Amino acid sequence: MNILLLLLLGLAAGVLSGLLGIGGGILIVPALIFLVGLPQHTAQGTTLALMVPPIGLLAAWTYYKQGCVDIKVAALICLGFFFGGLIGAKFATAINATLLKKLFGIALLVTAMKMILSK
Repeated sequence: MNILLLLLLGLAAGVLSGLLGIGGGILIVPALIFLVGLPQHTAQGTTLALMVPPIGLLAAWTYYKQGCVDIKVAALICLGFFFGGLIGAKFATAINATLLKKLFGIALLVTAMKMILSK
C-alpha cells in the first residue's frame, strides 16, 4: 500500500474538512475505492474507523474560538450520529457491494445537485 498516497489523502481530506466541512464521505471513500482498490464496504468501514479519534478537534477548536460552533446542535447531532451509525452499519454490511455503491453514488449526486441548484 502506498503510504505517501494515504498520507496525502488524509491531508487533502483534512484541508477540505477544515475549509468546507467535508472530507470523509465525499473524498476518502471514493479515493479508497478508485485509488487504493478497496471494496465499497471496506472503504466505508475504514473511513468510519478513522473518525473514531478526535481528528477534527483542532479544526473545530479554531471554529469555536471564532464563535462558529453551536455546541448544543453539535451534541444532539453527535448523539444521533452515534446510534444512527450503528443502525446504518448494520444495514450496509447486510447488503451487497453493488447496491451499496449505487446508494452511495446517489447520495453524492443528490447532495451535489442540491448544493449546485441552491441560492
